[in-house]
Amino acid sequence: MRNPPLSLYVHIPWCVQKCPYCDFNSHGVKSTIPEAEYISHLLDDLAIDAKRIEGREIETIFIGGGTPSLFSEGGMARLMDGIRARVALAEGAEITLEANPGTLETDRFSGFQRTGINRISIGVQSFQPGHLRTLGRIHDDAQAHQALVEAKRTGLPSFNLDLMHGLPDQSVENALSDLRQAIDHTPPHLSWYQLTIEPNTAFASRPPTLPDDDILWQIQEQGHRLLSQAGLKQYEISGYARPGHECRHNLNYWRFGDYLGIGCGAHGKITHAESGRIVRTVKVKHPRGYMELSRPYLDSETPVETDDLAFEYFMNRFRLVEACPKQEMQDFTGMTLSDTQQHALDDACDKGLLKDSAHYWQVTDKGRRYLNSLLSAFV
Repeated sequence: MRNPPLSLYVHIPWCVQKCPYCDFNSHGVKSTIPEAEYISHLLDDLAIDAKRIEGREIETIFIGGGTPSLFSEGGMARLMDGIRARVALAEGAEITLEANPGTLETDRFSGFQRTGINRISIGVQSFQPGHLRTLGRIHDDAQAHQALVEAKRTGLPSFNLDLMHGLPDQSVENALSDLRQAIDHTPPHLSWYQLTIEPNTAFASRPPTLPDDDILWQIQEQGHRLLSQAGLKQYEISGYARPGHECRHNLNYWRFGDYLGIGCGAHGKITHAESGRIVRTVKVKHPRGYMELSRPYLDSETPVETDDLAFEYFMNRFRLVEACPKQEMQDFTGMTLSDTQQHALDDACDKGLLKDSAHYWQVTDKGRRYLNSLLSAFV
């Protein structure tokens, strides 16, 4: 067993307002964001977590939320300097910041780049005014287009455009119109994912009318073709990229890599190769509790049990279009397949969901379409 690559996730929980579909740990701003205080806590949290990794290098950083771009350039510079002082960053580390297309925030793109951030992920979601209102987004279509223009103008090495489909009452042509407008900006990376109704959200309390399965399939099939023709290659379920612009941070997640998670509600996964242990961590969820000096940042630490390893590994690895190396599974989990697990893999091959070779497993097109069925065999 060996340690996989290591990433860092930083959670900033505040946003202007909570979107009705969002089940992330985010909180609408009611007054002033305690930026300086929260950054101090983030860095203290990281200093504690740094002891877990024994000098290992951080290869990617993702600053998510919430809306991290609400923080000032000075605050982000302090955060990045503090991270560099506490952990070793690999040369050429990918550092991503999530941003929303408000004018105030896009004006900060160049400033964020000066702090060392080299990738922006822009939450457009739709270019249709009606859909933006339904989704509770605070920007309009003009601001969305301007944010993408600004991201290109700054000369960032890469940026991502977040776009949803399967929106309330959305037609196939409407969804494709969003895609065409996105493609016109020639994004290096596009995250294109279907809206789902999650528990404990406003949409769960008052469900909107979503497109039926036939329309959803047409959107996915025609949209995939449109993206492929534009030179954006699918590399995971909802990720499309031009060559060399795949999100390295997300790839590390799906390849069962390790990651520290700092900030309220942040999750982490750490491998201890010498002892053969893999643990998952969760930080205190609410900002007020997270910033109380009388309590630790860590809310829970749970070992991944041997019986759960196969499901956890394949749940992540089979999201990717690329083949899954068998040796990698053994290296990163220390696990050999049980007879039951091998039977599940053989059955998936018989159903056309998976291809098996001497050194790899490869999810088929059918397997990606019925991924839940494929993964359920390992529960």
